[in-house]
Amino acid sequence: MEPRATVLALVGPTAVGKTEVALALAARLPVDLISLDSAMVYRGMDIGTAKPSTEVLERFPHALLDIRDPTERYSAASFLSDADQAVTLALAKGRLPILVGGTMLYLRSFREGLAQLPEADPGLRAQIQQEAERVGWQALHEELNRVDARAAQRIHPNNSQRLIRALEVFRSTGRPISDYWRQQKDQNVGRRLGVNLVEVALVPDDRRVLHERINGRFSAMLEAGLVDEVLSLRARFDLSLALPSMRSVGYRQVWEFLEGNLTYEALVQAGAAATRQLAKRQLTWLRSWPQVRSIPWGASSDVADRLLRDSQLEIC
Repeated sequence: MEPRATVLALVGPTAVGKTEVALALAARLPVDLISLDSAMVYRGMDIGTAKPSTEVLERFPHALLDIRDPTERYSAASFLSDADQAVTLALAKGRLPILVGGTMLYLRSFREGLAQLPEADPGLRAQIQQEAERVGWQALHEELNRVDARAAQRIHPNNSQRLIRALEVFRSTGRPISDYWRQQKDQNVGRRLGVNLVEVALVPDDRRVLHERINGRFSAMLEAGLVDEVLSLRARFDLSLALPSMRSVGYRQVWEFLEGNLTYEALVQAGAAATRQLAKRQLTWLRSWPQVRSIPWGASSDVADRLLRDSQLEIC
């Protein structure tokens, strides 16, 4: 049997230096970089997403950057389709595909595939949301447990998005969402693309150091013009906080500042705090995946050298 081609996923919490390591690898290997970031897909959202500069992108292009207008929604299913296409193209050119970013839902979708779920029903979702406001999320979770105990075990009562989706699927089809999950087992990346997925996470040795980097980076974004960037987006009049793009970390807080709901000092604190919470969620995802190889962060060139020397990773 011929050895499988490799796809590298380089992930980790926000501000850990994933992009820098990916660029260091790209300077040494023939690679195609593919963004694994749910906010970088949007055009006009550059500073707050820490998107690579124009000069960097000219030298090291990234697939899946600037592919959507901020008014559009971009889902895990959209990412899966686009990422599969980008990976297939990279392999056809004899290059190593590197997924780089921190949207863990996208990584899980790429690794495991997605079940072919029914289309969303906005009306039904709104109805379930109203029920939750009336009776509480715990009551809805108990309902889910009655109709789909397997899904209820996997979905925390406080995870409102997943809880709504599970109930929506059951009410619209009469079929438990866990039935669709069972079908998903045949959709993993090995079966879809015939590749070996190597997952590497850059992780901080000291959470306090990461928090300091996060605080400093958000302040640097503000100094670089993040408020003006959001002002330009708001001036279009077709964007609002109801859209996923504007709910991205940093953008939501600046929007609230521009609405007069936050002082500038409160904006600095709120933006950094939201980013720290994002990093915490990302690390929680990573801890739940034993197949992910964690390595301490460091200078980007040092980390890249370590990856290239580590024969267990088999990335090249």
